[in-house]
Amino acid sequence: MIGSALVLFLALTPMGCYLSRAAYEEARILAKRQPIERLVVRDNTEPALKAKLQLVLAARRFAIDSVGLKAEESFTTFSQLDRDTLVLVVSAAYPDRLARKTWWFPVVGSFPYKGFFDFGKALETAHQLKEEGYDVVVGPSSAFSTLGWFNDPLVSTTVKADSVTLVNTVLHELLHTTFFAKGKVSFNESFATFVGGRGAEHFFRAAGDTLRLRRAQDDWHDDLLLGAFWERTAREIDSVFALLPDSARTERIAARDTVYTHARKRLVDSIGPQLKTYPADWVTRVPLNNAVLMSRRVYAERLDYFDSVYVAAGGDLREAIRRVIAVSEGK
Repeated sequence: MIGSALVLFLALTPMGCYLSRAAYEEARILAKRQPIERLVVRDNTEPALKAKLQLVLAARRFAIDSVGLKAEESFTTFSQLDRDTLVLVVSAAYPDRLARKTWWFPVVGSFPYKGFFDFGKALETAHQLKEEGYDVVVGPSSAFSTLGWFNDPLVSTTVKADSVTLVNTVLHELLHTTFFAKGKVSFNESFATFVGGRGAEHFFRAAGDTLRLRRAQDDWHDDLLLGAFWERTAREIDSVFALLPDSARTERIAARDTVYTHARKRLVDSIGPQLKTYPADWVTRVPLNNAVLMSRRVYAERLDYFDSVYVAAGGDLREAIRRVIAVSEGK
């Protein structure tokens, strides 16, 4: 009976179909795995790919030995995909309050985003959410972590990134393998942003690569700067919402649009000139709405807090990670 119920759940319910597709795609990715160490010594491995794979192995070893992360078997294998985008991620938020739409998943709990291997389904879901009145944002993701449930391979969509981003991604994902607080998505992702950003600096400093070290430092500078921008904007929107009753939906949306107008001016006039790694026109192109704001904050919430722990630890990344985990666990 239990087996029959499970089959019906997977075949007939929206969540069941979603999980079935995710499991199918994960199985395909896992089936294509090849040991990275074997690929880097193989003569017919394309030189640019070989260099990236060697960099991943070095970043993985650094994460284990110098940062104290648990890698399990993640990033020991490589899967060549037949597409340029791994998944499309859909995020949504209420336009009249700073609250995310969440999706619940078995085992891991609630998430404020949903990843789709089926791109048509992603766009269909985004359209439906807009029809329901949500602010929506859709974007690609080149990597993901199964939080230690499987031997996560490095995928070809991730390897396309530049060397600094690639090292950052390895450290980011291995932090998830090391520690993941159930139901605290923003904390988990922002913690991983910190570890990836500061970790990339430490990696390239140890390697004596001053050019990429500067790029990693510039990346972290921009992460902190934009993290503060998103946080300030969120506070301002919260403030105008607090002045209006929940029932005044139209007025609340108009008020938040005024905040976004001022935020855009601040982004163009003040933030933009300080950014070091973004295209000059990014500040005029990036959409500003509650879905964008909330999705950005998932990866950039209180980055200043994580960095303050790092500074208090004397720039010792391993110790900073230990302290953050201890506080999160109430120790």
